[in-house]
Amino acid sequence: MARRTKRNLGIIGLGIIGSRVADHLRRKGLPVFVWNRTPRPVPNFVGSPTELAELCDIIQIFVSDDDAVLEMVQRMKATLNKQHIIVVNSTVSPDTVRAAAEIVERRGGRLVDAPFTGTREAAAKGELVYYLGGDPAALQEIRPILESSSKEVIDIGGVGQASAMKIATNIITAAIVQSATEALTLVVDAGVEPEKFALAMRNNGSNSKTLDMKLPKMLAGDFDTQFSVKHMLKDMNIASRIARSLGLDFLAADAARHALQAEERDGRGAADYSSVLHRFFPDGRVKRTEEAAPVEEQPGLTGLHAPVGGAPDEVLQKIFAVPTGAEAGASVAVIQSTGDSESNGDQAVEKSQPVTVAAGEAEEQSGGGLFRRFIRRGDY
Repeated sequence: MARRTKRNLGIIGLGIIGSRVADHLRRKGLPVFVWNRTPRPVPNFVGSPTELAELCDIIQIFVSDDDAVLEMVQRMKATLNKQHIIVVNSTVSPDTVRAAAEIVERRGGRLVDAPFTGTREAAAKGELVYYLGGDPAALQEIRPILESSSKEVIDIGGVGQASAMKIATNIITAAIVQSATEALTLVVDAGVEPEKFALAMRNNGSNSKTLDMKLPKMLAGDFDTQFSVKHMLKDMNIASRIARSLGLDFLAADAARHALQAEERDGRGAADYSSVLHRFFPDGRVKRTEEAAPVEEQPGLTGLHAPVGGAPDEVLQKIFAVPTGAEAGASVAVIQSTGDSESNGDQAVEKSQPVTVAAGEAEEQSGGGLFRRFIRRGDY
């Protein structure tokens, strides 16, 4: 077994980011020991997380989700002591990282909450950005190690607060790409070349580094993974759980989550999260669908103004399919909201039930009564 020194560093998880962080540490001349679920032919690959903790005082964890973080800490638990600093670099919920910290601290060790932002390319260049939460002395001790793979290290606060910051920034990142797919759909449907959207956004106040990076790839139909659908979906799920715990709706996070769920269901969980473009462009190519059926022009509603040659009753009949007074000879089924809701997964679904309108009531309903009912509900 290799000799333990205070400078030994451990890495758990040799994915897109962890493997590149290990490379940067080695280039600094630091002794790095690593472990991954799937064995890799790399230097100093050890047999288990426990063995890694026996060799290294500082261990960075780059695993995929909350369960994996807690599993790694549990597996190392018996070996941990006051010399250890466990650095959780995974993006997980604030509750998870606090639970992991409690396990480590019971053994006398310290845990640093240190999620990062940055792509595969940023990791390769040593340009990640870390958000830090934890004991100030522990943060000071690990800062030089994190600086070897980053361009900035930002102190956020306590354990859990750095993870909250990472989820917050990912809400914005996911929403930007989701908004871009919707904007592209609008532009293309108007017959504008999609490349002109990128040109228009270049000096637009709402442009961002995310759009600069993602938009050219989206226009090219390039969904090579920089940040996968499954990982962004995991983060939006965390955001939605936090929202529910606060009694709030995070509408932007939910919109992104639904699109990401559809991508995962369609087998693109490993693709880049910009793959949500498929929701509007099924073949992944930003182009107008020539076969799309023309949208039928809808009658105007404001003030119940009828089109030329049409009376208000005719407009209402088209909108609500309710017979006018002259035609009301039978009962008509109309859907009316009950105002109740039922749970469907994590979404509230309004329950509706048919309400029978008798023949004698049809004229009143067809004339403004039914319409006023919808106005009172605030649907228009």
